[in-house]
Amino acid sequence: MSEIRDIALYESGERKIQWVKQNMPLLRSIEKEFSETKPFDGLKVALSVHLEAKTAYLCRVLAAGGAEMYVTGSNPLSTQDDVAAALVHGSDDASPMEVFAWHGTTDEEYHRHISKVVEAGPNIIIDDGGDLVNLIHTEYRELIPNVIGGCEETTTGIIRLIAMNRANELEFPMVLVNNADCKHLFDNRYGTGQSVWDGINRTTNLIVAGKNVVVAGYGWCGKGVAMRAKGLGASVIVTEVDPIKAMEAVMDGFKVMPMTEAAKLGDFFVTVTGCDAVITEKSFANMKDGAICCNAGHFDCEVDVAWLRKNAVRSWEARNNIQGYELSDGRRIYIIAEGRLVNLAAGDGHPAEIMDMSFAVQAMSAAYLVRNKGRLTEKIIDVPREVDLEIAARKLSAWGVEIDHLTKEQEEYLNKGL
Repeated sequence: MSEIRDIALYESGERKIQWVKQNMPLLRSIEKEFSETKPFDGLKVALSVHLEAKTAYLCRVLAAGGAEMYVTGSNPLSTQDDVAAALVHGSDDASPMEVFAWHGTTDEEYHRHISKVVEAGPNIIIDDGGDLVNLIHTEYRELIPNVIGGCEETTTGIIRLIAMNRANELEFPMVLVNNADCKHLFDNRYGTGQSVWDGINRTTNLIVAGKNVVVAGYGWCGKGVAMRAKGLGASVIVTEVDPIKAMEAVMDGFKVMPMTEAAKLGDFFVTVTGCDAVITEKSFANMKDGAICCNAGHFDCEVDVAWLRKNAVRSWEARNNIQGYELSDGRRIYIIAEGRLVNLAAGDGHPAEIMDMSFAVQAMSAAYLVRNKGRLTEKIIDVPREVDLEIAARKLSAWGVEIDHLTKEQEEYLNKGL
């Protein structure tokens, strides 16, 4: 039995789903294909991804392929209650499905919700951050034999999977969706780059031009955040622990320095590392009055909000979804969305056209797992290159873009000596 906030909200959620569907041509084509081939007929799919309209449409695409869907969110603040209601209610062309999620869950509620989808006994797992995979391995091991495999959406989840596999603890194949070119080159860079600033701008209503923006981490997500900050007119400072990525940032035109030094200069701080304790007491001690911090990594551990809660002499809601903390010396530091994923906890997440590619990778990777049931010997699996290329070709076609193709003679030339 579903657990959502209010089924009466479904009409608003349905409008959101129909809007993104209109702007996700790849998923529409896959939905049509799945409706005919039914690759998931008779199978249960447990999905834990940020539960907003684009994710909801992915759920319907998988359901069109015959999947029995069990859905929850992957972050307490990113679930949109009207979208959850729309999935439970169903529509003229989509059957109702089981959903366990609402906005603003407590830790206990969040654990109960992800437990509900695991208790369904899934055959395929679609995960974002690794919570479902971790839960079934730690609390529901008796259900592991049911699992054909799963797909992981984000960098943080892949880090957890690699650690499990290294310790010989991973019991079924997982496709590293985040590592596909059609995912990380576009979702992480252009999607994160735009959606982070969408969330910051709508929440703060402040100008970015002329400000100092500190971006912690210069992976693909950090590159996107820094690029968009520069485009908005900010002076960008990058902090890094990887010397090669730091060199990239320098050669892309950004200042690079340790966080303790960057803290003295920053007006906005965006963490996007996937690591723990990136902005801590030492950084807060150097920040100017009025500094604004937020996080674009999966978990809410990159900015040490707990230290601020414990040590601030006063805290208050400065603006909707912005908490102010006054330190003993009178300086005020502001945290957006409790330090949770800012583009979803303070916005609508990545643009629909970007998630069209990412979720196409998810859908096709899940179908790949089913087609190869029992034949995959490795536990960590890259998205097949042919899947990446097919998605790219379909996206170009949707844009009306044509490209050149190698002649037979060119292929022979490039393959000489191989």
